[in-house]
Amino acid sequence: MKLYKRIVNLMLQKGLYTRPPNIDIADSVDMIDQQRYMAGWFGKKRPLTASEISGISYNMQKTVVKITLEIAFGQVCKSKAVQKFFLLGKDICEKHFSIFRDILQKSDLSSPPTFASEVTDSITSPYSEKLMLNHIVLLVSAAIGFYGAGLAVSQRRDIAVDYTRMLAEIGLYANEGAQLLIENGWLEQPPLAHDRDGLAKRKG
Repeated sequence: MKLYKRIVNLMLQKGLYTRPPNIDIADSVDMIDQQRYMAGWFGKKRPLTASEISGISYNMQKTVVKITLEIAFGQVCKSKAVQKFFLLGKDICEKHFSIFRDILQKSDLSSPPTFASEVTDSITSPYSEKLMLNHIVLLVSAAIGFYGAGLAVSQRRDIAVDYTRMLAEIGLYANEGAQLLIENGWLEQPPLAHDRDGLAKRKG
């Protein structure tokens, strides 16, 4: 945590760190008294809640990192199949980033910047394709959990639908990555529980 705070402070000093959107602290407690609080498809949408802003902002920050990595990894990758996977992930992340940005903009809230322009023109990879592919697949798997957390705190139906569509899309993408790892012999099998049926049959 000390290292994390030092990094954030340094980024703030250099103007590289974007703070999440701010909202005023409420001076009273308001109770929900109308069903339209949950609405979002038709008519006027209510402003975003602090929880919804937090989920969207965090997922955007994570998506920015993934876009930058996929641009860089795709640029130095030699395998056409792995490169295609990275570039597909970049396109998906850019689409998701745009969806999140539009939600914030419609509530007059700021969005984090992207860092795609910071990627150099190097085509020499500092890492193996095995490492790069495993890293991206792990990030996608983590993203599924973070999208789920964002969905859980979103009480506006239109935002919930956006999260659901994005979850389905990155779920398919994660599966494609796992298949690619298996094809290349790069996916280590985790420890398995005992196959009780198989043991019983073998005994007989």
